[in-house]
Amino acid sequence: MVNSSISIKECGGVYRPDDDTYLLIRSISIHEGERVLEVGCGTGIVAIHCARAGAVVDAVDIDPQAVDCARANIAANRVGVRVWRSDALENVDDEYDTIVWNLPYLPVSEKGSLALAWSGGEGGVEPLRRLLGQSPDRLRPGGRIIVVVSSRMDPDLLKTALEGWCITTIGEERLFFERLTVLELTPEVR
Repeated sequence: MVNSSISIKECGGVYRPDDDTYLLIRSISIHEGERVLEVGCGTGIVAIHCARAGAVVDAVDIDPQAVDCARANIAANRVGVRVWRSDALENVDDEYDTIVWNLPYLPVSEKGSLALAWSGGEGGVEPLRRLLGQSPDRLRPGGRIIVVVSSRMDPDLLKTALEGWCITTIGEERLFFERLTVLELTPEVR
């Protein structure tokens, strides 16, 4: 459930919370003391929600403007969340119980800093492939990844990207032009 007491200031050039953001927040269940990393934190609303639910939260974003925006919103909401700049998990050294990412999923290849918030490249799955490739060393045993995917993504490329992961649907919403689904991914045990 979205905490209505969270106050978010939107910042120019930073992806503003939208239907996908609120679906993600409604879908996440967080446990007291859980270590959570939000990748691509934007305004910081998801990180704030997780911290308010009792998690120990870190947040990263590739865009320095988003890092500043998230820090300001986190301070205004009086929660303890560490925020720094990172391109996906490149500058992340810790391990987490949960990695959350409302990743770019539209099948377009636009350029520019704001386009990084929605441009998912070929088939809309390029950021997801990258995150899943970097994640195994950042997940604690029993850890999970929570991501939003769209019906606009290429289904065959999505299926290939998710190979090796156990998939649980934890949220879904139909919009007039797409279906958004929140997936919880855990590594397959071999």
